[in-house]
Amino acid sequence: MSGICQDRVVVVTGAGQGLGREHALALAAEGARVVVNDLGGTAKAVAAEIEAAGGTAVADLGDVSDWGYAEELIGRAVAEFGALDALVNNAGLNRDRMLVSMTEAEWDLVLKVDLKGHAAPLRHAAAYWRTCAKEGRPVDARIINTSSGAGLMGSIGQGNYGAAKAGIAALTVIAAAELARYGVTVNAIAPSARTPMTEAVGAFADKMRVPDSGFDAMHPGNISPLVVWLASAGSGEVTGRVFESEGGAIGLADGWRHGPQRVLERRWSPAEIGPAVGELLAESPAPAQVYGT
Repeated sequence: MSGICQDRVVVVTGAGQGLGREHALALAAEGARVVVNDLGGTAKAVAAEIEAAGGTAVADLGDVSDWGYAEELIGRAVAEFGALDALVNNAGLNRDRMLVSMTEAEWDLVLKVDLKGHAAPLRHAAAYWRTCAKEGRPVDARIINTSSGAGLMGSIGQGNYGAAKAGIAALTVIAAAELARYGVTVNAIAPSARTPMTEAVGAFADKMRVPDSGFDAMHPGNISPLVVWLASAGSGEVTGRVFESEGGAIGLADGWRHGPQRVLERRWSPAEIGPAVGELLAESPAPAQVYGT
């Protein structure tokens, strides 16, 4: 196989099904050597599928939210293929519930798997690339994180998931700024697709049918070309950005920005705040609507 990721070594987390599986297959089809991470036998099945198609892959089973295992995962990629060129952080889960009835366990699990499960592999991959840079070895590396519209815009019934995905977006821009000096770019995607996770909560029920054109707009494979390009050498000028992707659409999501101000050369009195806030709101665009409202 040959393509825009020829011989690049890529770790894909949560690659046993859904988006991660599609990413791993698409990367391999473009020539990447893929470390397929997931819990259980699904990772082995995807790696075998890649090998059967003529690609190169190894399976690595473990919990990426475990700090020690995440270090081992990065080490496995380097030991197996001699390098690491890209990390696709995809692993995640949801436990949707309104905040008033959410349990502590539901909150902790989602933040652990989704947010820490991004931070741990990112941290150890970054440490590897920093060492390479300090030793004078060339680094042209990529990190692709997976956020969500729930984290960017908010989503009713997904306080834990949205908080984790918002954290991933913030982690992306921070890591992009910190790691640029080492030759590493960091971007994120906010995908919208039909996966086992979205099907479990009934998402996209109105988009399940394939249109008459034959194009399945909600197929998870629609997201993977963007991930493949972001993992390639050709994306080196792009960093610190969040891309929304659904069907045949790709767009940029812009984060918080400084808005209008009112400034006094003294401390504000409480009575003055209301009129000033009214002016600021009148001068600012309305925020994006929270999903589900």
